[in-house]
Amino acid sequence: MKNSNALAAELIGTFWLVFGGCGSAIFAAAFPDVGIGLLGVSLAFGLTVLTMAYAVGHVSGGHFNPAVTVGLWAGGRFEAGKVLPYIVVQVIGAILAAGALYLIASGKGDGTVAGLASNGVGAHSPGGYSLAAGFTAEVLLTGFFLFVIMGSTHGRAPAGFAPIAIGLCLTLIHLISIPITNTSVNPARSTGPALIEGGIALQQLWIFWLAPLIGGAIGGWLYRTVVADNYGPDLVDVEGEPKH
Repeated sequence: MKNSNALAAELIGTFWLVFGGCGSAIFAAAFPDVGIGLLGVSLAFGLTVLTMAYAVGHVSGGHFNPAVTVGLWAGGRFEAGKVLPYIVVQVIGAILAAGALYLIASGKGDGTVAGLASNGVGAHSPGGYSLAAGFTAEVLLTGFFLFVIMGSTHGRAPAGFAPIAIGLCLTLIHLISIPITNTSVNPARSTGPALIEGGIALQQLWIFWLAPLIGGAIGGWLYRTVVADNYGPDLVDVEGEPKH
């Protein structure tokens, strides 16, 4: 598989994640009488990953998240030389999606956009949770996300079901942490909205790079060294191509 194809798949997949997940929060979460609420937003984020994992996972490995890319590298599933290009296109995809969301949201009423579902702690946390609480949650949840990804894509796991497990895991993560940080576990997802919103969202963006990257690296390394070291082949190789 050409690297350009993989990079294009990552850009498109990350765009879909941010557009679908954040879009559900912006437009549908509190829509009068029929709003989807926290449960619906959580499911929307999971569905974006599930659908794109099936659509382009065979092209790029279906990361759509810098923390996943770093975690898979830490877990021995991804080449170090491809980490930065993946992260760059993931961030570009997220920024483009946030821009599209802003354009659509500004088409209502007086054009004022209240927010783009950015992440935050303290005064910017939906539930008023502290920096320590938010940072801890993001590290733990990203770590478990990578743990599930590593396990569900392992050679001994049931073939073809990994996107379902991964999508449901992301749904669960959002059910837990939307009140805490509005749920990141994905630095690209946080970057797109923060760059357009500016202000406190941009000031706190470092949290949603550092914590998920730490958690992702720990989760990938932990699965590789503690659970699955030398236990059968991986389902995907370091290039994101399925092993046959």
